[in-house]
Amino acid sequence: MTVGLVLALSAALLPAGVHLGFRARRVRETGTPADHGFTFEAVRIPTVRGRHLFGWLLPAPGANRTVVVLHGWGSNAEQLLPIAAPLRHAGLNVLLCDARNHGQSDSDTFSSLPRFAEDLGQAIAWLKRHQPGRAEQIAVLGHSVGAGAALLEASRNRDIAAVISIAAFAHPAEVTKRYLHRLRLPYPITVLVIRYVEWLIGYRFAAIAPINTVCRIACPVLLVHGRDDETVPVDDARRIADRCHAPHVRLLEIPDAGHDSTDQIQRYAGELLRFLDTSWAARA
Repeated sequence: MTVGLVLALSAALLPAGVHLGFRARRVRETGTPADHGFTFEAVRIPTVRGRHLFGWLLPAPGANRTVVVLHGWGSNAEQLLPIAAPLRHAGLNVLLCDARNHGQSDSDTFSSLPRFAEDLGQAIAWLKRHQPGRAEQIAVLGHSVGAGAALLEASRNRDIAAVISIAAFAHPAEVTKRYLHRLRLPYPITVLVIRYVEWLIGYRFAAIAPINTVCRIACPVLLVHGRDDETVPVDDARRIADRCHAPHVRLLEIPDAGHDSTDQIQRYAGELLRFLDTSWAARA
């Protein structure tokens, strides 16, 4: 009787707890690409549900290839500028966007991996519509949840010629379980949370899990992961890479790099650029 009462009360409080506990913090940009020596255009990109995304377009004169960059949960476009910088220096256009509820983009009811992917898809559509000369070949680079979103969008968007996934988790159910385990919640509550979130976002976790979406991607994929990542273990990346045994999926492990080690990843910019060059050449 007591256990049943606890479960009933927990179920009643579940929606509020999920929305509060999983709400993305908003961190607004304090600088601009000009601080890194780049010419840029601040852009507003329409997305679904009547919202708009904030972004920076870093144009490269005469370049017809663009990398669209998407941050992770609670982050923003500015925090990925260190990774975007070598791409721009190599003569590529770069479009950095804030997902809804992040940075300077519009607010929405909630954030989720599928909504990150929707925003990424709308950014690509905007680029093709308003910057066609720069959008002849498009690659996407995402970090953490943004990486999962990049893999999901690439599984259904044939305009994407290559994906660079940085620190993607293998399965959202595992991430949820790890988070709730730290709160010492009973396992039945964890199951209820997972089912509620699936209902809320309109997707089963299995359908959007990177370990599964990677198998539906036709273009080349580079999985980048720090070996010292304590937020998402490097084993997640290894499992994603091994899932389909596909030759177009590669794994690059970065020694001494954690989940947010953009400085360490920047040291391997040459590997990222070689991957993009090879991917675009195969597409031509």
